Amino acid sequence: MSAKQVKELSKHADNKWAVLALLVIAQFMVVLDISIVNVALPSMARTLHFAGNNLQWVITAYTLTFGGFLLLGGRAADLYGRRRIFIGSVFFFSAMSLLCGLAQSEGQVIIARAAQGLAGAFMSPAALSIVISEFREGKERNTALGIWSAVSAGGAAVGLLAGGVLTQYLSWRWNFFVNVPIGAFVVFAALRLLPHHIGEENKKTHLDLPGAALATGGLMSLVYGLSKAPADGWGSTTVWSFIAAGLVLLIGFFLNERRSDTPMLPLSLFKTRNVLGANTAFLVIACTMFSMFFFMTLYVQTILNYSPVKSGLSFLPVTFIIAIMSGIIAKFVVPKLGYKPPMNLGPVVIALGLFTIGHTMKVGGTYWHNVFPGLAIFSTGMGLTFVSGTLAATSGVPRHLSGIASGVLNTAQQVGGAIGLAVLSAVAFSTVKTETSAGGTANFAKVHGFQDALHVGVALALVAALVVFLVVKNEKIKAEDITAAA
Repeated sequence: MSAKQVKELSKHADNKWAVLALLVIAQFMVVLDISIVNVALPSMARTLHFAGNNLQWVITAYTLTFGGFLLLGGRAADLYGRRRIFIGSVFFFSAMSLLCGLAQSEGQVIIARAAQGLAGAFMSPAALSIVISEFREGKERNTALGIWSAVSAGGAAVGLLAGGVLTQYLSWRWNFFVNVPIGAFVVFAALRLLPHHIGEENKKTHLDLPGAALATGGLMSLVYGLSKAPADGWGSTTVWSFIAAGLVLLIGFFLNERRSDTPMLPLSLFKTRNVLGANTAFLVIACTMFSMFFFMTLYVQTILNYSPVKSGLSFLPVTFIIAIMSGIIAKFVVPKLGYKPPMNLGPVVIALGLFTIGHTMKVGGTYWHNVFPGLAIFSTGMGLTFVSGTLAATSGVPRHLSGIASGVLNTAQQVGGAIGLAVLSAVAFSTVKTETSAGGTANFAKVHGFQDALHVGVALALVAALVVFLVVKNEKIKAEDITAAA
């Protein structure tokens, strides 16, 4: 290493927490855009004259490309330079946000949203891989991932509040315009703060193009099929055709990876029990998390008749509780007990939170009796899970594979969210249809549908706890790592 590189690394050691802040801002934009437009959908529909069955694509277009390209984004960061991929994807994300805000038709906004998701799929794993590679394994990385996890988990709740405020007091377009100055700041700061050693290319390895095509096509087909299930029903030929095509392509992807000399996803990653167990658990937990926000948003807006701002405010405690719990887990629990105990307890607490939400939910309810208790318990479970799970999924991963490890972790969450939302929505709306067909009141039918879906979520959370218990091996932080990182 040259003297110039040594000097740059020394300077970077003092700036790494500023780098973390920058990466967290970028991740916050990505997570925020998954939920920020939820409360703006009715206003968008009126302005752009959406056909009723096309409005869901404002959400689906983003999650489809985001989930479909995450593995490719993570591998590209490893091969072509994390700094380069990160800066380029932030710029593209901001530009597509501007186009979303300027859209004059439903087609324009859906295409721009799909492009946003594509940019996010490269930005998110690149940012997380920089965190993993730049922070020493031990106390230092625990703290960094605690901050990262709190932002990632709480971003959805903040998105609902921000979306409500912007929509009610400005316009739905500002849900997208707000990303432009933030993105410009991140690009400018990244050019100055991120050292060039982060951007080194792996020139000896080439991108596995067949693997990239099979993984991306498989994930997009699977997510698309699942996203169509709530509207078209589980008996739909279209739904099962896309699900089957996705599964076939993903099987082809894994067969290709076994034979490839330069695989996009080195299957050796999954020989590490913690990588396998943590990603499986996150996939199942994401099924419950995405669905909880979806059903609770519908509950407070359509049953309790909350305004967009009040609806957003009702979820704000989620962010604070997750942030507090993540800090406690990272600083005090993991160094003493390891990451398995909180990771195992988290899904159990999540299940308790979902049960509480479902049990207390009713027509004519109040926030403090029928919303807050379950949300608080659920958020505590998420705080227990996110830091410990992220550590389990990334600890021991070679530095040159940190990008793809980050991509796998993000993919597990996005695909899990899509599966959970499709399955639980189908359960909920099946109950609603049955009760209303029998002459039941619409609001009571909705509440009963939400309750049935949340009960399925309880079972899924307990499955995640069982996976952690059986597969994940506990690791404590070594004393020398804590000393070196302090």
